[in-house]
Amino acid sequence: MTTLLYTHPVFLEHDTGYGHPECPARLTAILNALKHSSFAALQWRDAPLAAIEQLTRIHTATHVERTLSRIPKHGHYAIDGDTIVSPQSGEAALRAAGAVCAAVDAILQGEADNAFCAIRPPGHHAEPNQAMGFCLFGNAAIGAAHARAIHDLKRVAVIDFDVHHGNGTQAAFEHDPAYLYASTHQAYIYPGTGRREERGIGNIINVPLMANSGSADLRHAWRQDIEPALRQFQPQFILISAGFDAHRLDPLAELDFGEDDYRWLTQEILKVAAECCQGRVVSMLEGGYNLPALAASTAAHIKALMEAPLAA
Repeated sequence: MTTLLYTHPVFLEHDTGYGHPECPARLTAILNALKHSSFAALQWRDAPLAAIEQLTRIHTATHVERTLSRIPKHGHYAIDGDTIVSPQSGEAALRAAGAVCAAVDAILQGEADNAFCAIRPPGHHAEPNQAMGFCLFGNAAIGAAHARAIHDLKRVAVIDFDVHHGNGTQAAFEHDPAYLYASTHQAYIYPGTGRREERGIGNIINVPLMANSGSADLRHAWRQDIEPALRQFQPQFILISAGFDAHRLDPLAELDFGEDDYRWLTQEILKVAAECCQGRVVSMLEGGYNLPALAASTAAHIKALMEAPLAA
């Protein structure tokens, strides 16, 4: 198997200010873990800048222009109480979305089997006309729309296991039957969306988990709700919003997952991908705020990508 890793130095220059949980050290911890010899086969690539056209397949032109115009020349600017930008944040956000689109292209052109995008800022809270929750542009949704527009795919799925519900991805997809969005997340926390009854046009699968849910609950959610819906949908491509903040050590939530859970869930997604879409998967970093747990969980996820089963 060939796994690509997309990243860029500018992601470390997206400065969110002192004490902010979505900090550059998150990415440093991940990249340091990936320097281990067990990841020597990873093919590293620079994340390119996304084109405005790629962003506006999901976001309004007003949102894109407004967001980029708010990037300060010096210091910080608060888009909201959680979403802080600094001089390099605009380039970082463009390269985050660009990484996912480039990874989609590479996989669909047969250059590799799958890819992980080690990017920031994250994306799944960014709604079509609003930046929020540390997110400027919806990286997963933009990648899915790119796969449809450029490669003429008819069915694209996003699986989201971040501890917070991806309200932005859901908002982008909920009226379009060409997309499936499936999310496990902790109930009753930010952003307050993701109830089971939020089903879009039947293409949204939300499985909210109660605080202190752990491995058994995750496995049940996958087998009972997500895997059957994914197989019925028969995706031609799968993207993963890989947030690792459901880890038991994470400070922002109260689920009880560990590295083995992320490895298991990744393997399960890859099994479906091997049967439905020739193993074509692109994953991208979302949340995860305890640095050792984030590094170990991401490493487990990427190792599973590198050991993906052969496509049927």
